[in-house]
Amino acid sequence: MPIRILIADDHPVVRSGLKAILASQPDFEFVAEAENGAVAVSLASQCRPDVVLMDLQMPVMDGVSAITHLQNLVPIPFVLVLTTYDTDADILRALEAGATGYLLKDAPPEELFRAIRTAARGEITFAPRVAARLTRRLTTGTQKLSAREIEVLELAARGDANKDIAAKLHITEATVKTHLVHIFEKLGVADRTAAVTNALEQKIIRLE
Repeated sequence: MPIRILIADDHPVVRSGLKAILASQPDFEFVAEAENGAVAVSLASQCRPDVVLMDLQMPVMDGVSAITHLQNLVPIPFVLVLTTYDTDADILRALEAGATGYLLKDAPPEELFRAIRTAARGEITFAPRVAARLTRRLTTGTQKLSAREIEVLELAARGDANKDIAAKLHITEATVKTHLVHIFEKLGVADRTAAVTNALEQKIIRLE
């Protein structure tokens, strides 16, 4: 049985290029394409793909939100993220939402083919750079920021005050302050500006 694939990306050129590349493989069957996450979820419920190639940055509904919605389908399609972003924040959010794999758009075709086949078996697959980042997170120990700390730092990077961060994350302002103290300690900095700069340099977060 061929592997049924749905492509979700807001760039028509990227979708066309992917379709052309996938057509070279006899065990792949392209079933649909979507220009945003909402369309991807709708089409997936109709077409029942085995694997969804999911971009993260899309209008209407982003990739992480779409991955979350796809978990409600029966059967749940395997999602292989295909993006240009390799920050800790993006990787963790996608995996927590239910992604089976995480590839970068500069991956050579053979790596993409392998990842699709691996994902179709329900096995986890990562781009080498992504695997290296995850390994560092696991082996560096307590000095790595937690997923919640990354969320707080991302909002701080966008200029949100503690009160606004608390409201968006449904936590108290005191909890936000505690997270920031831990962030400063882990990054070895003294203030928000230095923390944001450091996190951007380390590719823990990114600015839109």
